[in-house]
Amino acid sequence: MKSVDEALLERDPVARFEWVAAFIGFDAADQAALLATAPLIAPLVPQLVDAVYERLFSWGNTKRHFLPRQSGYTGSIPTDLASLQPGHEMIQFRKRHLAGYLAALVTRNYDTSMVNYLDHVGAIHTPKAGSPALSVPLVQINALLGFVADAVIQTILSLNLEREVEVRTLRAFNKLLRIQSVLISRHYEGCDRAQTLTSQG
Repeated sequence: MKSVDEALLERDPVARFEWVAAFIGFDAADQAALLATAPLIAPLVPQLVDAVYERLFSWGNTKRHFLPRQSGYTGSIPTDLASLQPGHEMIQFRKRHLAGYLAALVTRNYDTSMVNYLDHVGAIHTPKAGSPALSVPLVQINALLGFVADAVIQTILSLNLEREVEVRTLRAFNKLLRIQSVLISRHYEGCDRAQTLTSQG
């Protein structure tokens, strides 16, 4: 029976990534499958990004997070939800970030730098590392990941890959997005516990 330093998993994103990857079986073959899809998926990233933002803008509770100034953005900010459109320069800024993230999933090696990048994706949706005015509830993050997962699955199925390659690629993305969810959730665990204690007090 294998053992693990559970305390380390709580504070070290690389340790967390490595253990979850080992547990669910995300290995070098999965990483190779992801990298192999880059030439096919990269041209479709703009469509994926547009689909994600169309969904985010279709709900007030998710669209509202695009009113505060985004971390790293220095241009004008929208004034209200009614006037906020996908063409706003801050939304274009955010779209470029999402496009970069989706491209990174199929072009970067899963080394320490990449793991820290995936971990940062969780942090920037909280006041810990992103905009002080931005705090996206975990339920919305999980819903978004579910939508992205489905969109990626549809994209892969549209590529008409050989069946063996298709299955391997789908499984690799499924494992990766599960790991991404675990890395994101660690930035909410302390907040959830604090909110629970506050509500109990």
